[in-house]
Amino acid sequence: MGEGVGGKREEGIGCLFQCSEPFTSGRGSVESYRDLEVWQRGIVLVEGVYVVTDEFPDQEQYELTPQLRRAAVAIPSNIAEGWGYSSRDEYVYYLEQARSSLLEVETQIIIAERLSYMTEEMRNELLQKTTTESKMLLSLMRSLQS
Repeated sequence: MGEGVGGKREEGIGCLFQCSEPFTSGRGSVESYRDLEVWQRGIVLVEGVYVVTDEFPDQEQYELTPQLRRAAVAIPSNIAEGWGYSSRDEYVYYLEQARSSLLEVETQIIIAERLSYMTEEMRNELLQKTTTESKMLLSLMRSLQS
């Protein structure tokens, strides 16, 4: 289909853009935020957002494109930042920030599709990723609060 992020070839069944999978699967010990599937999926979402926004019109260079990219990058970044705090309450706070950024990304994806900057199929694929990410964030928050 073309070159994706970092020059990687785009491939995958039903994948419209760089179609990475989380780095690990299965459940093992968690020694770092990088071991969390929710963080890994956040990175995959960032890749997808970058690939799609590369195709946005030039007039969005200083508007929707950087706003959408920043919000997407904030998701795994907040998961990582919260990991560095010693209290559960602080970690949950950063997970809430990640979820807020995720909702911002969802809104901006819908706006981009309505402005014809992406296809409905691209929108649906990205929103499927955000839905999974949202469920995982909520689950992690609940487990830390109990």
